[in-house]
Amino acid sequence: MIINLPFSALRAFEAVVRLSGFSAAAMELGVSQSAISQHVKALEEWLGQDLLIRGARRSQPTREGEQLARAVSDGLGRISDVCAQLRDRTRSENTIVISCLPGFAFTWLFPRLLNFDTNHPHLAVSIVTDTGQHPFSAADADIGIRYGLGDYPGFHVEHLMHETLTPVCAPSLLEGPPGLNVLDDLALHTLLHDENESFGTAAPTWEFWARNCGLSLPKPLKSRRFGQSNLVVQAAIQGLGVALGRKPLVIDALRDVRLVRPFAEITQSPLSYWLVVRHDRTESAKVQDFSAWIRAEVLAEPPLPEPALLKN
Repeated sequence: MIINLPFSALRAFEAVVRLSGFSAAAMELGVSQSAISQHVKALEEWLGQDLLIRGARRSQPTREGEQLARAVSDGLGRISDVCAQLRDRTRSENTIVISCLPGFAFTWLFPRLLNFDTNHPHLAVSIVTDTGQHPFSAADADIGIRYGLGDYPGFHVEHLMHETLTPVCAPSLLEGPPGLNVLDDLALHTLLHDENESFGTAAPTWEFWARNCGLSLPKPLKSRRFGQSNLVVQAAIQGLGVALGRKPLVIDALRDVRLVRPFAEITQSPLSYWLVVRHDRTESAKVQDFSAWIRAEVLAEPPLPEPALLKN
C-alpha cells in the first residue's frame, strides 16, 4: 500500500538538507523562504519527528532527517532517470534544449541566438533556466551551460569561457553629483551585490575583486543585494548603484554605453562557464552544432572597453 505522501514538503525538505539552508532551497525551488519553512514544519508535524537542527546560518538534519532526505533524494533520482528515458524517446532531433542560469540566458545567450537560428534553420532552440545549484539533469536539457568550478561528475564537461571582474555603472553616475572619479568615491554610492551563496569563498564578490587588485574598499553609502545576476546588471543600467561587472554578462551593455567602467582594475573570477553534456549525447549532431556555434561566439567576443574618461 502506498500512503498519500506530502510530495511538495518532502521535496522542500530534501533541498534544505542538500543545500544546508532554507534560503538556498527557496532559490532553487523558486519559492519564498517562508514557504520552505512552512513545508518543513508541516512535514515534521505530519511525521511527529524533528527533522532539522536549525542554526542561524546553517541547518543540519537529525539522524531521522538524514535518513529521510537520503530516501527522498534516491527516489527522486530514480524518477528523474525514468523521465529522462521517456522524454528521450519522444524528444525531436529537430529541437535542442539548453539549460542555463537566467542571468546568462537574458544578458548573453538570448541576444546571440538569432545567429544560431539563422545558420541552423532546421533546429528549434528551447531554453530552460534554473539556478544551477543542483546537478545538471539530462531530463531537462540536451546541453547544460553551467557556472562554477567545473565539477560535474558523470558528465562530459568542456570549459566554455573565463569570467573577468571590473566595476560598472551607468554614465549618469560619472556625470552628476556626487561623481565617481576615484575608488574612495564608492563611499558615496550604493554597491550592488550579486548573491552567490552556493560558491562560498570562491564567489566573485566585491571583496574578492578589491583583494586581487590590491585595493581597499571604502564603506559604501548603502548596499543592495539581488538573487539573479541579470537584476544586478539592470539595476546598474538604471543608475541605482555601482555593480561588479562580470564579463560576459556586461559586455553588451558596455559596448552600447548603457554601462561604463569607472576604474581600470580588472581581475579574473575564480569561476567559469562550462558546457555539460551526457556522455551518450556527445556525438549527437545537434549537440555538436550548438557546441561549435557557442564556442565560435565566445572566440568572437570583444575585449572589455577601456575605462571611461572621468571628469575632474
